Amino acid sequence: MSAAPSPAGKAPARKRSAVRWMIVGLIAVATVINYIDRNALAVMWPAISQDIGATKEDYALLVTIFMLFYAAGQFVFGRLFDIIGTRLGFALSIAVWSISIALHSVTHSILSFSIVRAMLGISEAGAWPGAVKANAEWFPARERALAQGVFNAGASIGAIISAPLIAVLFLWLGWRGTFILIGAIGFIWLLPWLIIYRAGPDKHPWVSAAERALILDAPTEQPAVPVAEYVPNVRQLLGHRQTWGILISRFFLDPIWWLFVSSLPIYLAETFGFDIKQIGIFAWVPYVGAMIGSLGGGWLSGRLIGAGWSVDKARKGVITLGGAIMAPALIGAVLATDPVWAVITIAFVLLGFQIAIGNIQTLPGDIFNGKSVGSVAGLGGMAAVAGTLITTWLVPAMTHDSYAPIFILVAALVPASLLALWLVTGRVEKIHGPVERR
Repeated sequence: MSAAPSPAGKAPARKRSAVRWMIVGLIAVATVINYIDRNALAVMWPAISQDIGATKEDYALLVTIFMLFYAAGQFVFGRLFDIIGTRLGFALSIAVWSISIALHSVTHSILSFSIVRAMLGISEAGAWPGAVKANAEWFPARERALAQGVFNAGASIGAIISAPLIAVLFLWLGWRGTFILIGAIGFIWLLPWLIIYRAGPDKHPWVSAAERALILDAPTEQPAVPVAEYVPNVRQLLGHRQTWGILISRFFLDPIWWLFVSSLPIYLAETFGFDIKQIGIFAWVPYVGAMIGSLGGGWLSGRLIGAGWSVDKARKGVITLGGAIMAPALIGAVLATDPVWAVITIAFVLLGFQIAIGNIQTLPGDIFNGKSVGSVAGLGGMAAVAGTLITTWLVPAMTHDSYAPIFILVAALVPASLLALWLVTGRVEKIHGPVERR
């Protein structure tokens, strides 16, 4: 007996695969590993500094070296991802950073720490332009912010588990053994990555026609008409106001995240007299807020687009909401007089930050085509590092008596970032050629 025809002569519905979510899930796991690796030094610094005779200024130097090479890595890997693709780009990035963190175990001085932190910085930077590029390749606009949120949630989860995990490993293995063990984790990740990420969405054998159509925002039965893709070089990218809006916004906003990533354990130690065990108990709490913000900001942006909002209106609205949460919470952190209140207010700071940054990080994919996204994301990462370096060196100078001055300073960066978004970026929409006036 023949099957009944589908209504109105339509073809039977095709099962939609979910390879895109497997890809972003693996990238999120890589980000967890990334944050475990980079946070290990901060968590164990009280013990490391005693062993090698280092100071607070030495720590600021190591953070600066990491960030300088992290900035270079953003640009290098941004271009590299555009050239060799997402699959090989991620494999190279995580292999090098895993070797780098393991080499921390054989360091004995600030000089040797500087060398391995430089290696770690340039290689870990690949995760961010790579994630933005994969996001643009594998997700339509309405899902892109949520996918970026999943990726950023990996950073938050890494920050949540890194402090207690590193504290436990330190008590078991010491700081040298801990660096060796966490260095091995990245190589374990490589196996599923190389198996699952076989090709892009247009050629991947596991991607169904329905999922491919969703990713490409094209009807399943009607292949998109080939269109010449605008692939600007770096000079042309810098000729667009949209690029500068992204760069300036990240220059002002990213230092807020890095202030807490780099200094939260030290802030708890200096302000409340915490040891490594107590840092492990408290330091994960703010990153719960960050994880909620990552997923919530991405979900809200996609929901608004699905409800008929333009990409421009949805992105800017959600980013502004994140700023409205962030700035007051930073002032609340200034007033904190006990560790519980401190970590709760910082949790709201990171909640607002992740709501905003997840949507800012989708802008390269919203505005430029696939072969340029990695480069724009890398340039944005460089701008973020430039702003972060300034605040990194201000921390020792501004925190002799308390952390209130630096918290007030970064609170003022929030409106500066929002002004760049609204006044410089212009309308968030695809650019299809070198000469477009806004």
